[in-house]
Amino acid sequence: MSRRFGDIRQIAYCVSDIEAAMRHWVEVMGVGPFFFLPRMLARGSTFRGRPTEPELSIALSQSGATQIELIQQHNDAPSPFRGFIDAGIEGQHHVAFWTRTFDADMARHLGSGYTVLSTARQAPDRNAFLETCGYPGTLIEISEINGPKGEFFRRIGEIAARWDGAAPIRRVRAMTPEAI
Repeated sequence: MSRRFGDIRQIAYCVSDIEAAMRHWVEVMGVGPFFFLPRMLARGSTFRGRPTEPELSIALSQSGATQIELIQQHNDAPSPFRGFIDAGIEGQHHVAFWTRTFDADMARHLGSGYTVLSTARQAPDRNAFLETCGYPGTLIEISEINGPKGEFFRRIGEIAARWDGAAPIRRVRAMTPEAI
């Protein structure tokens, strides 16, 4: 566990072919099912303080206490994902820490020298990517889980814990518990 952020709750991967990546995780890693949100605009996002709307496909599953997220960006909107793929990199992109005290946590992290690279959504389901001037590498995501997204994540964990291999990829329209 991180003494600064708590437990790592999610490991995310940027991919160029999300459907192939889901198949890999299901067939090779035995992880599933994946809840797949194809081609959605991340409205209300910022990147380096400016508004942006990346078009993303996202797939989420769970392995034990850790959520696995796969992300493919389809447009050229500035984002932390676009730069990663444009650099020719595919693979592990960020780790996420979940919080119910987003404002207090963000104030503490910003006071410790972190800066905001990117934000998305509105309360109670906000998230922010943080960067620091230290060692380059994995981004840190702080993800608020007070609203529907948090319940959606909880349900993914429950379903993955008892998954029998059936329906390994499940299309959903939104990160809400009703979508599952």
